[in-house]
Amino acid sequence: MQWSLLLVMGQCYFISCQLYQYHYVEDTKNWTEAQEYCRKKYTDLATVSNMTDMKRLIKESTGNQTEAWIGLNNRADVNRTWHWSLPGVEYKDNGTKWADESGSTKIHLNNETKKNWIDAQKYCRDHNTDLVSGYNQLDEGHEVELGYKIPYWIGLFRDTWRWSDGSSSSFRHWNQTLSSGDKCAVTMLNERGRWKNADCEDQKPFFCYDDNVILIKENKTWEEALYYCRDNYNDLVSITNLDEQRWVQERAKNASTPFVWLGLRYSCFLDFWFWVSDEVVSYKNWASDGKNDDCDMSGAMDTGGEHQWVKIIDNKKFNFICSKS
Repeated sequence: MQWSLLLVMGQCYFISCQLYQYHYVEDTKNWTEAQEYCRKKYTDLATVSNMTDMKRLIKESTGNQTEAWIGLNNRADVNRTWHWSLPGVEYKDNGTKWADESGSTKIHLNNETKKNWIDAQKYCRDHNTDLVSGYNQLDEGHEVELGYKIPYWIGLFRDTWRWSDGSSSSFRHWNQTLSSGDKCAVTMLNERGRWKNADCEDQKPFFCYDDNVILIKENKTWEEALYYCRDNYNDLVSITNLDEQRWVQERAKNASTPFVWLGLRYSCFLDFWFWVSDEVVSYKNWASDGKNDDCDMSGAMDTGGEHQWVKIIDNKKFNFICSKS
């Protein structure tokens, strides 16, 4: 069946809509009570994935200069897990041997400014993007002239902190060396929104979030998935920026198929790709720039690897992701 652009236009423009929404709750509760409240009223205690999320939290708190629980707690029942500091870069063990100091990792290179790991991360986020993260960035770094006499920090760390909703987000925004014994995280509602750990029994306001996307673990063609989402939710999901890509790929990780359908469709008549929500495909995350466009092509996300988009004949059957609003 050939689709026209008008037929698949959605009702939600993602300039104004969000794939997830934060809610600041002024009532004070301990961390567990806050978690129970958020799971009952919304989705869960807030997961924070990047600096964009931090700005949204601070804005949502409407100028309160206090502390608020987020959904991060230190789990005694899990092993320490390696993460890259840069959001969206996933750690995969490639057999490289690292020097481990206080839960963080470093390799050797000349450095003019000496800082501890947290201060180095702050500096990089304030002045650039982040500490160097991922093997691709490390390979790029080795192309410059190196000296092997003093250590330098990279964005690799490991910890036992986990998000309440089970997200694998590696984003951490600590303000200080963590105090021993305090197992729950709060964000300080100031300009920077730095985090610290606190006694989980303390009474504090908190942040919840509402997830506006859902993974459907049913195998359907792209057209069947489109109608399912429109009949039961809002539409097949659209991804218009890197933050949305990272949010959707967290859901895609739990799929039972190698790909999940997105609301991405090729118009044979107009010869371009578009989102069913009527968004222009400005942000792109294609696995290949190869010209394999076809009248029966739709877009899907790889559920493993780098979670890039692929162009697939739309009669294949996969899980899919719907937007709720």
